[in-house]
Amino acid sequence: MEAAQDSRRTADLRNYVLVTGAYWADTITDGAIRLLVLFYFYERGYSPIAVATLFLFYEFFGIVTNLVGGWLAARLGLRFTLLGGLATQLLALAMLLVAPESLLVVPYVMVAQAFSGIAKDLTKMSSKSAIKLVVPEDASGQLYRWVSLLTGSKNALKGVGFFLGGLLLTTTGFHAALGVLMGLVATALVVVLVLMRGDLGRPDRKAKFRGMFSNNRSVNALAAARIFLFASRDVWFVVGVPVYLRTEQGWSFWQVGTFLAAWVIGYGIVQAAAPRHIRDPDGHTATWLAFLLAVFPAAIAIALAAGTDGTLAVVVGLLVFGLVFALNSAVHSYLILAYADGDKVAMNVGFYYMANAGGRLAGTVLSGVLYQWIGLQACLWASAVFVLAAGALSRSLPAGRAAAGWRRAPRRRRSMAG
Repeated sequence: MEAAQDSRRTADLRNYVLVTGAYWADTITDGAIRLLVLFYFYERGYSPIAVATLFLFYEFFGIVTNLVGGWLAARLGLRFTLLGGLATQLLALAMLLVAPESLLVVPYVMVAQAFSGIAKDLTKMSSKSAIKLVVPEDASGQLYRWVSLLTGSKNALKGVGFFLGGLLLTTTGFHAALGVLMGLVATALVVVLVLMRGDLGRPDRKAKFRGMFSNNRSVNALAAARIFLFASRDVWFVVGVPVYLRTEQGWSFWQVGTFLAAWVIGYGIVQAAAPRHIRDPDGHTATWLAFLLAVFPAAIAIALAAGTDGTLAVVVGLLVFGLVFALNSAVHSYLILAYADGDKVAMNVGFYYMANAGGRLAGTVLSGVLYQWIGLQACLWASAVFVLAAGALSRSLPAGRAAAGWRRAPRRRRSMAG
């Protein structure tokens, strides 16, 4: 019996490596697409609000995808959602590549971005859920380390994607860049199809859609805090800072792409190293990190109002913001798996990342609106308010490892839905 369990866990671990590799490939592509679309359309006269509009479906369908995707993973397996994500990313890239004249039609580009958002969230949900299936139930420290490593590496590679997007746009142009990205995603899709065995977890064909809506108080509180945490980042990150550096500070595409890449890569490295600096995180940890984080966007806004050099204030301030944000996000990523019911992990993770996508959607819209109507300082003040809201909601999270929801479960084969 023990030998059979070890064999199954080895197979799950092998599949998890494949899932993670595919997720990394899609993450690089996602970051590159974001920068390509941002600057390609801004340089063609789109206003900041219009550019933000291009990403609305991307974020909105992230909400839908995490909600429905968790249910589909529970019923059909994580392999199904992973392959679906990679195939959808190819479709999104093809839409932007094969019809150049259609790029003048905003709704067409919004639909292509919607497919890209669906792809990204399907692969992310698959990879994050897979960790719970391969880490023993009583190994909370290992879970924290693995989640931090996966989340950190993902964000570092998204930074590589920003750099790649800026580099390709500068050296090869928009359409050639899309061709390169299609090759990367197609390779990941073929590797998964050929090498993955089984479904990664035990699908439950009887899983009910209503099970997606968590009745776990800790999951719900963490999801609510996540909305405001990620709105606090994207309210300046999506449109405000890139356009500010390009138009008001005179940076080139390559310089903006490199800065965003460095920020996200550094953010990912800090996330991966979070277990070395913050041990046994709980709800109290998420609370004090959020309140600390609120200081930095407010400080940048005050510095800009006082006439401080814009490049210095934004670059230094956001580097420090990224350090604390990365630690806060790493703690959140651990807590959702700690709180998740072992037999409903895909559903709980899907629900949580639905909230994450909701925060990104709000931040994306406000990033364009606030920057165009008022300026970067308004984006930064909104960020500070959102972080304070995340901290206030985090106060209801349980303190202590036992309260954090990590429970010893009977040794049994876990499915992905109850």
